[in-house]
This record gives sequence, C-alpha cells and structure tokens, in this order.
Amino acid sequence: MRHRVRAIATLFVAAALAACQQATPEPPSGQAGSPRAARTTPQGPVVAFLGDSLTAGYDLPEAQAFPALLGERLAEDGIPIRVINAGVSGDTSAGGLRRLDWLLTQHPDAVVVELGANDGLRGQPVTQLEENLREVVEKARAAGAKVLLLGMRLPPSYGPLYVRQFEAVYPRVANELKVAFVPFLLEGVAGRAELTLQDGMHPNAAGHRIVAKNLVPPLRRLLER
Repeated sequence: MRHRVRAIATLFVAAALAACQQATPEPPSGQAGSPRAARTTPQGPVVAFLGDSLTAGYDLPEAQAFPALLGERLAEDGIPIRVINAGVSGDTSAGGLRRLDWLLTQHPDAVVVELGANDGLRGQPVTQLEENLREVVEKARAAGAKVLLLGMRLPPSYGPLYVRQFEAVYPRVANELKVAFVPFLLEGVAGRAELTLQDGMHPNAAGHRIVAKNLVPPLRRLLER
C-alpha cells in the first residue's frame, strides 16, 4: 500500500512539472528568470532558491510560494533571512546551471537547489543530471554559499531502471559532496487534491505552506552551522 501511495504521489508531481515545461529564459536583469527578492529583511543571510515551477510558485503570487513562506516562518523563529526566488517554470538542471553564475553575483549565503525533475520527465541521461547537480553544488560552495539539495521522484511509468537511477542521483550527490539534503520536496503534498490547484497537479497555497513547514528544520540547521 505504501508503494502504491508513493507511486500516485510521484505521478502527480511529474504531471505538474510536465504541464509547465517551457524553454528556460536567459536571466538579464529585469526579465523573467532573474532572481527576485521576496519579503526581504534589512538583516540576515541571503538565501537563494534555484529551481523550476515548484520554486516559482506556479499560478500563485510569489508571496505564497514556499521560499517566501520559509522566510516568514524563520523570521517568526528569530532567524530573519533575505529571500531570492530564482525559480523558472520548465527549468532543467542544465538551465539552472546556466543561470547560477549570475545568481551568485547576488552573493547568497545559502543556495537551495530544486532541479532535475524536468530532466527526468524528458528522459535525459541521469549522468548529465548528476554532473549538473555536482557542478551547481561545487560552484555555489566555491562562491562561499552553503547548499541545501532538494530531491525529486519520478512515476513508475518511466521504467523501473530509469526511475531507480534517477532517484539515486540525489542521495549520492548529497553523500559524496557532504551537502544538506531533503529526499523529496513535496513529501505530504503530492497526490493530495486538497493541497493542489484546480488542475489537480500544482501545489496550492496550502500545499506550499506544508512544503515551507517541512523545510524549516533543514534550512535552519544549515544556517546555524
């Protein structure tokens, strides 16, 4: 039963991301894809969120997406942060890597990496996904930023071998590079109709609140190191 629920949940995640796949824009200042400060505070570390539609908060005001909500929750706990939401719908790990150098010019103290689901949905080689994620982590660290890696899953319809190889990338990168890690971004949200938009796929405001709640402990630990 547990495996069946997990399969349903990952299927919803795949559908949600597939629905908003699009070409990743380049990030010159002031255009789509550029980092956007959300609910910033005059003090505290800068935390950049590099991801796709799940980070961007598809079909929701940016203030209701989990990066902004995380900023609010941490501020309530006495840990104010300045949030940069660099989520772009349809982005792949390659797209995120292309945008990273520019994002790092914002001098983030921490980078939360949510990339790779679109790679899997397009059937791209997992070796390339792993190479991109490693480069993202290493570049962010070289720039002086701490990193939190968020894992993703695929539905079983992509084949057991590919799914296993894909899902193994995230813990392997986290373990070998000693990076903070969350196994599944949408734990407790994916596949639950009451936590999705009317399309039944993307997390709604309530879903993003749960994601933010789940991410408070690992992000707090990262910032307090």
